Amino acid sequence: MSITNQNIEELIALCKENNQKAQFEIYNRYSKAMYNVAYRIVKDEHFAQDVMQEGFLKAFTKINDYKQEVAFGAWLKKIIINYSIDFYKKNNAFQVEDLSKTLYKIEENDDFYSESIDFNTLKVKQILDTILALKDSYRMVLTLFYIEGYDQEEISEILNISYQNCRTTLSRAKESLRKKLEEI
Repeated sequence: MSITNQNIEELIALCKENNQKAQFEIYNRYSKAMYNVAYRIVKDEHFAQDVMQEGFLKAFTKINDYKQEVAFGAWLKKIIINYSIDFYKKNNAFQVEDLSKTLYKIEENDDFYSESIDFNTLKVKQILDTILALKDSYRMVLTLFYIEGYDQEEISEILNISYQNCRTTLSRAKESLRKKLEEI
């Protein structure tokens, strides 16, 4: 049977034996999605490509740690996200506001949708571009929450911030996104 016809479990088994053709096939199957994940975090095409490739190398060196408790794509995506965030923190002045030093009124208002926004006419690309235009901490939190599907507790662990800080940042990011979408 050809490598391209094998299912992911068979390819993973071959990767554990350092089969380069199997590694290349997995790369071909997942590279586009993993590039998109990296790009949404690092915001640069070239860096996203580098981060994605480094993430794949890390995944292939750690393939024996994969225990099939989650789907392979989810396991790989977590590696790419963590690597992207580490890269971003190292290469940018990503500073999360220390909200413990500032007193703010936090309103629990999940009415993210506004009647003044016609979401039917907005295109996904416009929304993603608007998210990319937000300040870094907002963009990072919104990407992890809405696009990657992490909950607030997971985001606070990934970004190494307090849960309250994450909650507040997410709330502010939603409000900032809503305002920018109203301008479109």
